[in-house]
Amino acid sequence: MTTKRRLIPFLAGALMLATTACSAGSGSSSPAATGLSAGPGTSGPNRVVLVGDSVAAGLALPMREALAAGGVRFRSLAADGGGAVVGPVSAQVWKDLPGDLAEATPDTVVYQITTYDWGTEKQQETGYRRLLSAATDVGADLLIVTMPPIRADDFYRPHLKELGHATRAAQRVADSSGGRAAVLDASQVWGTSYQQTRDGKADRSSDGIHVCPQGAARFTGWFLKEMAERHPGFTPPAAGEWANTGWAGDQHFIGC
Repeated sequence: MTTKRRLIPFLAGALMLATTACSAGSGSSSPAATGLSAGPGTSGPNRVVLVGDSVAAGLALPMREALAAGGVRFRSLAADGGGAVVGPVSAQVWKDLPGDLAEATPDTVVYQITTYDWGTEKQQETGYRRLLSAATDVGADLLIVTMPPIRADDFYRPHLKELGHATRAAQRVADSSGGRAAVLDASQVWGTSYQQTRDGKADRSSDGIHVCPQGAARFTGWFLKEMAERHPGFTPPAAGEWANTGWAGDQHFIGC
């Protein structure tokens, strides 16, 4: 097992953090992205479940560490090559998702709009409404997060129009949810077009799709602030409590 060190310019270069991590062995996910962390918080959210694709799986690594530092249990259901609640891979997701949510008993379900959310706007809306129902059935609210912009290859290029109206479909679901759902616009983190580097460091993978440790850390800092706005009792932990715990060396980060 080798040890490597990454430097993460955190939150637009405001803080430089050295992250030491051991590279993982074989397998599709690291321990940091699976299971529930120890100990619910005494205020604010207690249990958060993340649903999404391999992009979300990368974001889950620092999210778990950060939420655990804030006393919040976290479970990632993000899946490489899938995770979508609408589109061609959704049938498999729906076989397991209701049971997984019932087991996790979250109070907040976070859905990262995936690169597989293909379909008409109506189909997307139907999928997101079904997800809202699955969340509220277990007593949870739903946060739908917009996906990072991608540099589409031949595989994704035919689906850019479909991905382009997913946020509108999600917003309609949120608007009619009676306050049980909201859409979080992550363009504050990623901008409106794919950008591989930021502040001279890799923010996104060279594959045009995935995220790098720096981008995942910036997203996590933003997400913690969003949670604090929705839960006044939740205090985001300082970056030093979660950014240097080894997750940045996970094998999930490619092209960085």
